[in-house]
Amino acid sequence: MVSIQDRELSHKPLKEEIFDALHRHIIAGKYGPGDWLRQEDIASQMGVSMTPVREALDLLVASGLAERVPYRGVRVREMSTKDIVEAYGMRLVLEAMIARDAALNITPDQISGLKKILDEMKKHVKLNEMPKERQLSREFHAAIAEASGNSLLIKLYAVVANAFPDWLLYEALYRIPDLVNSSVAQTFEEHTSILNALSHGDADKAVRASIEHVQDSGKWLKEYLDVPAELLREKEQQVMHLIKKSK
Repeated sequence: MVSIQDRELSHKPLKEEIFDALHRHIIAGKYGPGDWLRQEDIASQMGVSMTPVREALDLLVASGLAERVPYRGVRVREMSTKDIVEAYGMRLVLEAMIARDAALNITPDQISGLKKILDEMKKHVKLNEMPKERQLSREFHAAIAEASGNSLLIKLYAVVANAFPDWLLYEALYRIPDLVNSSVAQTFEEHTSILNALSHGDADKAVRASIEHVQDSGKWLKEYLDVPAELLREKEQQVMHLIKKSK
């Protein structure tokens, strides 16, 4: 059982603090797909009562990161190939929509915030720093969603981002450590391209850079999760067709 030792207190309700801690552990790979999230263990490890833990698990289920199994409890969500392909298609659509809106609405302070996240990511390039790098990547994309100014789009993106199995892709780095340097460098380059487009208010370039970034993840889905390439290409073609028709 994973020990939860980083209870970072804030002014949030306790259930949200616990949710945040569990969320970090899942996307960092400390809980894997199918792992049970036992209320008793979590409450004991965090030094809290069962009620806020139960409420936090409800939030995890609602976010799409976990699933409730009747009469057994809550576990980290296990994803079928169909689930992964659907999440991939939805992320392509939403990343494109968010990039366009963000390019038109982003503020100088938000651009500065994105630059700070990228600067922090440059400090985490070793294998044992990948959980932190992954969290920062999530923060980068969430910040772009916030910059879109579209509250419904922000909520939808949070659900889809949680459904996208990036935590499974990162596990490949632990199985094949030689991938770390090239992976980190490519991710940084792609994030920089997105930020440059947003900084210049270039919506079309921001959309292209965002789609290419997700497509790079698609290559990982094929290579390391054995998702059939034809299913990924079909989703990509559907999305590109929609984008072209919307222009």
